[in-house]
Amino acid sequence: MVAEGARQLAQGNRPTKAGMLLTTANVRRVADKLAHLRGAAMKVGQLLSMDAGDMLPPELSDILARLRAGANPMLPKQLTQVLRTELGENWLSHFSDFSYQPLAAASIGQVHLAYHDNGTRLAVKVQYPGIKDSIDSDVDNVASLLRISGLLPEAVDYQSLLQQAKLQLKNEADYLSEAAYLQRYRDFLQHDNAYLLPEPFMAISTANILCMSYVDGVAIESLQQDSQAERDRVMQLLFSLFFRELFEFKLVQTDPNFANYLYNRATGQLVLLDFGACRDYPPAFSNAYRNLFAAAIIDDQHAIDKALTDIGFFSQHIQPGQKQAVINLVQLACEPLKQQRFDFGQSDLARRLRDAGTALSLKQDYWHTPPVDALFLHRKIAGLYLLAAKLNAGVNVRGLLQPYLAPEAE
Repeated sequence: MVAEGARQLAQGNRPTKAGMLLTTANVRRVADKLAHLRGAAMKVGQLLSMDAGDMLPPELSDILARLRAGANPMLPKQLTQVLRTELGENWLSHFSDFSYQPLAAASIGQVHLAYHDNGTRLAVKVQYPGIKDSIDSDVDNVASLLRISGLLPEAVDYQSLLQQAKLQLKNEADYLSEAAYLQRYRDFLQHDNAYLLPEPFMAISTANILCMSYVDGVAIESLQQDSQAERDRVMQLLFSLFFRELFEFKLVQTDPNFANYLYNRATGQLVLLDFGACRDYPPAFSNAYRNLFAAAIIDDQHAIDKALTDIGFFSQHIQPGQKQAVINLVQLACEPLKQQRFDFGQSDLARRLRDAGTALSLKQDYWHTPPVDALFLHRKIAGLYLLAAKLNAGVNVRGLLQPYLAPEAE
């Protein structure tokens, strides 16, 4: 960082903290260290990358993106030991066939194709050994690394964030909890044929192994080659689901990773995967966002202020200028709500949000750690915006939101 400041001075430029922190070399050093870690540490790195490309400076998004590739798969001997420990010595008797070659490897586990003894094709998610035990230390190590690197503003009161990150990661590492969330979503969507979800097989699932029916689908990004109407329809389904999650279910799957969505070309259904990062939201929180969206549509700054205060964005000591900067950022983020059809592919909204958010976060006097519930929700919204931009889709977001704008009695 010091070297970067000296370089800028030598070029006749006044160095800024943002410029020094967000150099490719500095971010690469952090990413290199994260890449040598596994499990929870890698998951925190993925959390930082937000799986939301343009919401971050290019230096961060390009380098941290490699962490999404996940860890190396377990050796067959290690895999067999995990399966034996979790399902018993006769674990293989539950399956008529089991592939030792993983379909996918991620930060805390890997997925295998198998067949149930009744012939059902299964996806079996197996967690890496020791993941849960390493979460606390890994999160602390990553936080220390980021603090030393200067990528976290000094004024950030991040202890509550770290505690929530640990709690979230422990929840994600509990596959029985994920199976329960998956079943809740299946119940919520049982009469909606637009969505396709796997079925959990609880009899052969544990806290470290999740067996589900295998669902066919192609990567959601492959829709880039489909018609405009189909791309718009699929993104409409995703935004519609988000509003149902927030206002009806009050349960939101907050991980925006594109890999959590597949597209079934045979049926046109949207396949939903991975429910480890679900969060329950209380009615008061849901209502506060209802009020925030309604106020943002008509640019009612007083009502925006009140809604953000109810959510917990503003400390008691915030200065008027600081508050206005946050309100301006929220109004910018709500731009898609202010017109009948928002063309995400032709908009530079992601870049403007990134620039405004980075500028605000690097002004340390402006920093107030938002509520963790809000951070996870915004992460989901950012992911939807970026997927819509990637698919070059246009969506009438306001029309999808409108039915929920009448206040709900608490």
